[in-house]
Amino acid sequence: MTKDLEKETCAAEVPELPMELAPDTEAEVSNQRDFQGRIGKVLVYFAAAVSVFHIYFLVFSPMEQLLFRGYHLMLLGVLGFAYFPGWVKAKEKIHWIDYLGMAAISAVTIYIVLNFSRVQYFFGTNRASDLDMWVALLGIIIVLELTRRTSGNSLPILALVFLIYPFVGKYLPGIFITPAYSAKRILTYVYTTNGIFSAPLAISAKYIILFIIFSSFLTVSGVGTYFVEFAFAISGFARGGPAKVAVISSALMGMMNGTSAGNVVATGSLSIPLMKRVGYSPTFAAATEAVASTGGQIMPPIMGAGVFIMAEITGIKYERIMIAGIIPAILYFFSCYMMVDYEAIKLKLYGVPRHLLPSIPQTLKRAYLFIPVVVLIYALLAGYSVIMAGFWGIVSSFLVSLISKETRMGPKQIIEALEKGARGSIQLAAVCAAAGIIMGVIVLTGIGGRFAGVLLAIADTNILLAMIFTMGVCILLGMGMPTTAAYAVAASVMAPGLVVITRSSPAFAHVPADIIVLLPHMFVFYFACVSSITPPVALAAYAGAGISGSDPMRTGVMSFRLGIAAYIVPYMFFYAPEILGIGSPAMIAFRTATALLGILALASAVQAYFRGHLNLLQRVLMFAAAISLVSPNEIFDILGVSLMAFVFISHSLPFFKKDKDVPEAA
Repeated sequence: MTKDLEKETCAAEVPELPMELAPDTEAEVSNQRDFQGRIGKVLVYFAAAVSVFHIYFLVFSPMEQLLFRGYHLMLLGVLGFAYFPGWVKAKEKIHWIDYLGMAAISAVTIYIVLNFSRVQYFFGTNRASDLDMWVALLGIIIVLELTRRTSGNSLPILALVFLIYPFVGKYLPGIFITPAYSAKRILTYVYTTNGIFSAPLAISAKYIILFIIFSSFLTVSGVGTYFVEFAFAISGFARGGPAKVAVISSALMGMMNGTSAGNVVATGSLSIPLMKRVGYSPTFAAATEAVASTGGQIMPPIMGAGVFIMAEITGIKYERIMIAGIIPAILYFFSCYMMVDYEAIKLKLYGVPRHLLPSIPQTLKRAYLFIPVVVLIYALLAGYSVIMAGFWGIVSSFLVSLISKETRMGPKQIIEALEKGARGSIQLAAVCAAAGIIMGVIVLTGIGGRFAGVLLAIADTNILLAMIFTMGVCILLGMGMPTTAAYAVAASVMAPGLVVITRSSPAFAHVPADIIVLLPHMFVFYFACVSSITPPVALAAYAGAGISGSDPMRTGVMSFRLGIAAYIVPYMFFYAPEILGIGSPAMIAFRTATALLGILALASAVQAYFRGHLNLLQRVLMFAAAISLVSPNEIFDILGVSLMAFVFISHSLPFFKKDKDVPEAA
């Protein structure tokens, strides 16, 4: 940016900043009921009691896991029928059908509790009774309806297709053929720990709800607001400041939110209007928030709760997965930052005036509000269980809030935080249960193994072809689903085949056995995440478009463009495992440095800016540099750096100089 430009005034007047966070889930500003009066109070106290129930039985008095998962689904299911209407016109009050749903899910759970031994030994076999079958069918219907109410039609339809599959599989050709199963076996099998109560719901009951309660304590106490205030203080004044605030605040808040779209609403209701104020287009503002919020799902230490499902499925320690996610997350957010920085330069945008921003010294004086996050990270790295780490995070949030009168939590605030925690867990519990239906059918029919066999046959020994095929399937499966459900389904279908191909590849002969498993699962996890910014069903982008008033499809395309690094990073760590923290410190540093240069080149090619505006040839050279630096080959690294250096100095050459100041479309 030239000196004379730096002297110009801001592109727009910026109002005083409203330092309050929006509701912490998408549903809270869209389709959830908001009751007043006696019913509202009853639901608040009941929801708070649900949170206390989970904390007590997770931390102080653990119970049998199947029973606990049953109570988890029942309690959140009752809240789900109360808070989420079945149709638009039923939003004002609880309908009799809602009460029927509450009674049905309670009755199914009571049946499970009273016949626990029978459920353990007979469910999933032909020895199940007719009553067992009807109870299981009722439970499945309830799960599908809860998922429809909380997350839309995509996941329930997909789960229903999978559920129908074993009934008709004996009539299908080729790899899709299955043995003839009885209805008793299919339905009761799905309603066991192999299906609805499998890993996804186990993670929801053990970890996700605990971390959502933790997030609620941060929000209610004002600690979460401080994260956004901190982001404004350190980056709000920079060119295009609100966009950079969106990147930083979404990274901080998104890691504790299990849905990308929910994170868009939580931070975007503040950042998107400010981005528009300083001159970003509504489409770019919404897309920036969508991409940054999606990145929160891959941000350690919590990684949007999907990391807990990965740890459960792979058997790899949570701490190892968390450490492996650090450098990829840095690459992702570095790309986001450069994208918005280049856009600000091209549009000649400036940040919010310093006098309208929180004071840095005053903000740093309140840095103690980061203590709950520090406590959480320390507990995880020190070897405490994830449950205990989450519990001490909640406790530390409460204790830290007492330091200042502004953040101090009394009984009213504690109840509010507990209520928000349970309420914010409803959607994820429902989608985890629905994902369990899909996983149960995959296990029962063995279609996952056969699908992996097809992948092996198509790719043969070509690991790149296998990864491209896996990427496409993961994005398709993830469209319309929250990250946790998208990963759980994609990991069941695609990860096993990719693990086999990776293990058989000579290129990975030196890689430890646990990393052979981790690489494919991280690959699948990333593409399950970015499905929320991939058109045509880009839920995070659509949530941002709703706030900014932009066209949803154009916003989805812009999100894809801004988040393009997310589609490259998984290939980078697959070919250079050092990016996951594997190998000597020197090689890890070297691979990270070349990866950062590659991401910089990619952002420059996409945004058509690098020291100055780039013409078509320069953009092609920068894209070639990016691809070269993605490769772990040192010769290609040298080629990539050389191409970047050439483009850097090319602005002084007569052939390129005439195009230097030609503005590009945003």
